[in-house]
Amino acid sequence: MQEKILNLVATANSYLADYILIILLIGVGLFYTIKTRFVQVRCFGEGMKKVFGNLSLRGGKQGSGLSSFQALATAIAAQVGTGNIVGASGAILVGGPGAIFWMWIIAFLGMATIYAEAVLAQETRVIDDDGTVHGGPVYYIKKAFKGGFGKFLAGFFSIATILALGFMGTMVQSNSIAEAANSAIGVQTWIIGLVVAVVAAFIFLGGIQRIASVTEKLVPLMAALFLIGGLAVLIARIKYIPETFGMIFKFAFTPGALIGGGIGYALKTAISQGAKRGLFSNEAGMGSTPHAHAMANVEKPHDQGVVAMIGVFIDTFVVLTMTALVVISSLYAGDGILSGLEGESYIAATSGAEAIVAKTDAMQLAFSKALPALGNFGSIFVAICLLFFAFSTILGWNFFGKLNVQYLFKEHSKIAVVIYSVIAIAFIFLGSLLKNDLVWELTDFFNYLMVIPNALALFALSKVVVKSAKEAKAKKNK
Repeated sequence: MQEKILNLVATANSYLADYILIILLIGVGLFYTIKTRFVQVRCFGEGMKKVFGNLSLRGGKQGSGLSSFQALATAIAAQVGTGNIVGASGAILVGGPGAIFWMWIIAFLGMATIYAEAVLAQETRVIDDDGTVHGGPVYYIKKAFKGGFGKFLAGFFSIATILALGFMGTMVQSNSIAEAANSAIGVQTWIIGLVVAVVAAFIFLGGIQRIASVTEKLVPLMAALFLIGGLAVLIARIKYIPETFGMIFKFAFTPGALIGGGIGYALKTAISQGAKRGLFSNEAGMGSTPHAHAMANVEKPHDQGVVAMIGVFIDTFVVLTMTALVVISSLYAGDGILSGLEGESYIAATSGAEAIVAKTDAMQLAFSKALPALGNFGSIFVAICLLFFAFSTILGWNFFGKLNVQYLFKEHSKIAVVIYSVIAIAFIFLGSLLKNDLVWELTDFFNYLMVIPNALALFALSKVVVKSAKEAKAKKNK
C-alpha cells in the first residue's frame, strides 16, 4: 500500500516541481527583485544591522506579539531544518553538485520574495482588543482576492499548511532525527521518536511565548555548532575547495556527464532539485515564515521585511552552503567516494535501496571521510546537529499550523488547538517509524500546494509591497 501511495504522490510531485513550482518561485522572485529595484542588495546592510546591531538572546516576554529578533529566530527555526542537511545532500545526490548553484539562485530571488511576504504579513495583521496578534498569508490572501474566491484560497492555504507543516512536516523532521541517531549510536528509531514527541509536547503547551523563548536561544547555538564542525572539515579538505566550487558551477550547466541522460533531462533534474530543495530549505514563497514575521513588533512593515531577508541569507548562503561544501569536497572532489563517476556509473552508485539512506548518511559519510581520526564522532556530531535543526523546525512549524487552526475554527479555536496539538505529537512519533522516502514525498506535495495561493496573492498585492519599499527609500534619502 505504501508503495502505491509513494508512486502516486511522486508522480504528482514531479509535475508540480518541474513546472509549476519553478515557474512560480522564479517568477515571483524575479518580479519582486525588479519591482523593488533589488531590495535584497540595496537593503542587505540595513537588514544585517537590524538583526545584529542590538542582538539579544533574551528578548523577554512581549505584551503581545514578538520582538523582531524573536520573530526572525522563530522563522529561522522553521527554515534551518533537515532541508539544510538531508535536503541539500539529497539534491546533490540526485541532481549533482550543480543543484546547489540553482539553490543559490532560488535563495537570491527568494530574499526579495520573503521581503514581500513579511511586509504583507505586517500590513494585514489583525490585533484584538486584548492585544492578541493574528497574521499570516491567509489575511493577505483575503485582501488580494475579495469575496468567496478569497475565502476559498485562504481556506485551501490553511488546510495545506496544517497538513504540510503541522503534520507531514514534523514527520520528516522526527524521521531524520531518528534515522541519524540510529545510524550514529544504534538507538532504536521509535525510542528517539518518543523522546522528541514528549519534549515537543512540553514546549507546545507553553504557547507562542515559550516557543519564541526557546528558539531565540536555540537558533544561534545550533548554527554556531554546525558551522564550527563544518569549518573543521573544510580545513581538512582545504586543497579540494577550489575544485568543489568548480564542480558546483560546471555541473550547474553541464550536468549530463555526471548524472546521465541527455543535457536537457540532466539540466532539468539539476534545476528542479535545486528549486524544490531550495523551497524546502529557505521556504521563501511557501507562505510559512510570514506567520512569524506578522507577530513582530516593529515601527513599519519594511523593517521586518529586511530582517526576513537575512533569514533566507543565513539559511541558504551560510548554513546550507556549508553542507554543500562539506559533502562535495569530501565525496566528489579529489579522492572522494563519488569522484570520477560518470553517467550510468554514478546513477548505479546513488540509486537503489541505499539511496534512501544516502540522503541522511551523506553528511555523516563526509565527516568520516574528511576526519577519519575521529572515528564515529563525525556521525554523532551530524546526528546532534540534525537533532537541533529538526527539533527547532518542529517548534516553528507547529506554531504556524496552530495559527491556521485558529483561523479556521475561530470561536472554537481553543479546543481545536488542543486536538491539533495532540495529533501533531502523534505524527512526530509516527514519523520515526515510517519509510523515509514516503514521508519526504508527502511533505513536498503539501508544501507545493501552499505555494500556489500564496504566490497568487503576492502577485496581486505588489503595489502594497512596492509602496513600502519606496517610502523606506525616500525616508533614508531624506
